This record gives sequence, C-alpha cells and structure tokens, in this order.
Amino acid sequence: MEAERGLPSYYNVMGVEIDASIQDIKRAYRKLAMQWHLDKWMSTPSLLSEAKRKFQQIQEAYSVLSDQRKRTHYDAGLFDLDDEDDQGLSDFMVEMISLMAQTREEEKVCSLEELQKMLCDMAQEFHSPSWFCGPVQARGSSKRRKRRKEHK
Repeated sequence: MEAERGLPSYYNVMGVEIDASIQDIKRAYRKLAMQWHLDKWMSTPSLLSEAKRKFQQIQEAYSVLSDQRKRTHYDAGLFDLDDEDDQGLSDFMVEMISLMAQTREEEKVCSLEELQKMLCDMAQEFHSPSWFCGPVQARGSSKRRKRRKEHK
C-alpha cells in the first residue's frame, strides 16, 4: 500500500525485518524516536521539517506494527490508515489468515471431489443456484464417448 503511494514500507521506516518480534519493533522505535524527536532538532531550523516528517513516519509505522491486528492487515496488504472502523472486516481477515496458515501447515492435498464438495457447501450458504453445485464431469466423459461410438 505504501509502495502505491510512493512511501517506504513500515518495516523499512523502522529498520526491522518482516518477521521482527514486538520487542525488536519497540527497541527500534525507541532508538528512532530519540534520534528524530523534534526537541532535538529545534536548534537546527533548516532540518526541523525533515525531522517532523521522519518522526511522523516513525509514529505511524510503530502504531501499525506494534498492534497485532493492524500488523496482520498490513502484512496482507489490506490496512488502510484512514479506515480505523473496520472491526467486522478485521475479525474476518484474522480468521481467514489463521485458516490459511493452518492449511499451509497441514499441506493436505484434496481430491477434485473434496474440493467440489467444499465449494458447494460454501455456495449453499450464499444461496447460489442449484446448477452451480451440479456434478462435475471429467473431460471426455462416458456419455460423450458413448455418443461418439454410436455415430461411428
């Protein structure tokens, strides 16, 4: 999201890796906040606006990366700083990301029939048309083969 706006990522602003712990983020924040705090730059008016900009970036990055919910959204590319009232979406996204992580850990391989059943179960919850969950016929199904033999 920041790349789209031409801004550095919050991880780059904080100088930490994507898998940084909360302690690493807090440590980086303290160091950067002391380095760019406005009180330190009051005696150098020419650099004061730069310090203000950097300090605001640090504050914003820390507010997102130190909050697990916001960080999860940010990592998924769904965080919008202007939209703080997204509790429903937040819960949904946390659940989806958790399920995706579990699925990756399980590394279960599903058959076509299992995938179709899961899709049908989900579609029925949304009251999809019945034709949506009809049986899937493999390419070159037996009905087609019978017709071809009859025509020959």
